[in-house]
Amino acid sequence: MDPRDQRIAELEGIVAAQAAVIVEQRTRIAELERKVDELTRLVVKLMEKAGQSSRNSHLPPSSDGPGARSTGNESAKPSQRNRGGQHGHAGHKRGLIPVDQVGRVVDLFPKECENCWEPLPKRPDPNATRYQTTEIPQIHPETTEYRAHSVRCACGYTTHAKVDGVVPVSPFGPRLMSLISMFTGVYHMSRRQTVAVLRDVLGIDISLGAISTVEARVSDAIKPAVEEAWSTVENAAVKHTDATSWLQGGKLRSLWTIATKWVTVFKIVLDGSANTIKPLFGGCTGILVSDRATVFSFWPMKRRQVCWAHLLRKFIAFSERAGPIQQFGRELLDYTELIFRYWHDYRAGKVDRSTFRAWMAPVRVQVEACLKRAVAADLENLSGSCADMLAHQEALWTFVERTDVEPTNNHAERELRAFVLWRKRCFGAQSDRGNEFAERVMTVAHTARKQNKNVLAFLTSCCEARLAKTPVPSLFGAQLAAA
Repeated sequence: MDPRDQRIAELEGIVAAQAAVIVEQRTRIAELERKVDELTRLVVKLMEKAGQSSRNSHLPPSSDGPGARSTGNESAKPSQRNRGGQHGHAGHKRGLIPVDQVGRVVDLFPKECENCWEPLPKRPDPNATRYQTTEIPQIHPETTEYRAHSVRCACGYTTHAKVDGVVPVSPFGPRLMSLISMFTGVYHMSRRQTVAVLRDVLGIDISLGAISTVEARVSDAIKPAVEEAWSTVENAAVKHTDATSWLQGGKLRSLWTIATKWVTVFKIVLDGSANTIKPLFGGCTGILVSDRATVFSFWPMKRRQVCWAHLLRKFIAFSERAGPIQQFGRELLDYTELIFRYWHDYRAGKVDRSTFRAWMAPVRVQVEACLKRAVAADLENLSGSCADMLAHQEALWTFVERTDVEPTNNHAERELRAFVLWRKRCFGAQSDRGNEFAERVMTVAHTARKQNKNVLAFLTSCCEARLAKTPVPSLFGAQLAAA
């Protein structure tokens, strides 16, 4: 064989081997590029998640860590004013309570004239300068002892005094039971803390088991009032709703609130599915203010208002991403700023309703046009969300047409916040009875405050009615109850 042909064959073999290596390397490079793209997307997603807070996501304010309440405007100059009230501020002082509510009066008279030093009579001054000091007297719990006697008759028969209907079934009175329920159910103190406060402040010894029994009795006493609240909220013209998680014995549950101007109700259910929560809303009457959760599909879109605070947080998240998504986010943020500016001017009485509607008309067109462009852009993490907002288009502007509807669901979120903090402190309840007590006592407390009722007084009256087997008082004023 010609040496040159042999050399050519050797070189062709080397070239073929190198070509195979090149193909392998290209395959490897393609695989590495794919992994780099995948990891890059993962890093972007994780960085976005790490940057989430209550201002740009659905997370509650309680999830923000210390120092996370920044407005986002880092370039703003710090205020040059000193902390506290500013110069010229009128200030606020504690007012004097009416004279008829004063328990004890100490009259102070001058002994002698500061001019001639003659003794002065103790003559009351109708314009005397008044000062007041409030103190709590030492608390002594009042214990009533019932003694059932047995009396032997001349005939030889012994009769025992009847206790049914006379001696209370509970060793604790209505006001004390109501106070215990406020400690654990309204102020969210632990049962051990409640035991300590009752002992240290009131001088009452009580066991943990007795606390639980008292909660059950109060829960039963306020049941009719809670049913009245649910009936009232079902017939309301406008209602706000929101939900959060709850724990029962370490297992996840769903906690819901429905709130109106006059009433707030709470309910703990197994989960947050549409089939589970739909019965809570009764006949689906009135306007429902909520977020865009799919569980509300049972409510007619034309009788809904989507929360613009939720949309605002979504637009902020868009504006904090890179590329075209950021541009869409900033544009939507500008429109949202106009919406809230116009709304606050209307609420402050600076413009009338017709002017507000006229101002909102072009903004509505621009927002919907921007959302449609965002959908057409077919951008990941943008177009799908904007398409969903357009699907709720009919529910975006109810607040413009209805004078009794607000653009946000802040009312329901505020009502739910106390429950969220309770969950963080005590990790929920341990039983169905515990859930029932929590939702009932919170319903009564929040609604009574909206009715300007003293919560302790109302709970006490319910417990008294239960003991006397008489109707429980209404949570509402006569006019609202009649409506």
